[in-house]
Amino acid sequence: MKKYILAAVMLMAVATTVQAQTKSGSSKTTANKGASSPVFSMTASPDIPMSVTFAGEKVSFDRLDMAERLDRELTGVIYGQTTSELCFKRANRYFPALSKILKEQGVPLDFLYLAVTESSLDYNAYSSAKAAGMWQLLAGTARDYGLEVSDEVDERFDPEKSTVAACKYLKAAYKKYGHWPTVAASYNAGMQRLTTELTKQKVDNSFDLYLVQETSRYIFRIIAYKLLMENPKRYGYRFSRKNLWQPVSYTMVDVTGSIASWVDWAKGKGITYAQLREANPWIRSTKLTNAAGKTYKVRIPKSSDLYRSKRSFSVYNKEWVID
Repeated sequence: MKKYILAAVMLMAVATTVQAQTKSGSSKTTANKGASSPVFSMTASPDIPMSVTFAGEKVSFDRLDMAERLDRELTGVIYGQTTSELCFKRANRYFPALSKILKEQGVPLDFLYLAVTESSLDYNAYSSAKAAGMWQLLAGTARDYGLEVSDEVDERFDPEKSTVAACKYLKAAYKKYGHWPTVAASYNAGMQRLTTELTKQKVDNSFDLYLVQETSRYIFRIIAYKLLMENPKRYGYRFSRKNLWQPVSYTMVDVTGSIASWVDWAKGKGITYAQLREANPWIRSTKLTNAAGKTYKVRIPKSSDLYRSKRSFSVYNKEWVID
């Protein structure tokens, strides 16, 4: 009997000790909860404007669904910092030449942001749908608008020639729709499909269409990039002009015959094959057959522009930089 009483007393003592420790631990946790909780950096939600002018046309965001669709894309663009920063860096290199072409072709400069949306201005971009280059042209569309597409030459990868081709498409679409935002939607969906949907749904512009997500979001992403890239400081982006990639100057060499080895040809011009391909991304092989005797203009980068220590630093848009 004494054994049972002793065992019971010991169990009660242990239980009391555990309970006391548990209460003590709980009290400490409660007391220290506020102090040990991590403090996160502030995340701000962007304000959505009541309207935006795109390609000279006022787009209202008073309607709730319009505001929310822009909010989704603007938030994604602002907080996709890695991609968006690269877009600024590449834009400083390519926008000067591309904007000149858009002006010459009579296409609003806001369509620069369509190229940003399509490829992040990566001239080597290639999609699962086999669209290529900054403007993500399909082979058939590229040929329709005057570009060469073959195993040795693919001018969809040439930033300037592909811009001319894209402008031809955009102007043809504007002639059809007379509304630049709808033109932008057609670039993603294709004119045939967009026209079918406009007729079927009995509306006259793409904002009022029910479309697949990719096309429905497309024009809003373009406008989001426009808002960010026209006023980056408002959204927390800060650049020095030396952060931005610089345009490269070239001398042009006409090639009218075949090239047995672009590697040897480049070496003879004082550059590497890699530098040749960087300057001429339309070259897609180590050789050029050129049976038709076509004239190709090949860019040779000026050596002074290839070294940071030798060049000056320009900026396309002064709003992009803090110096």
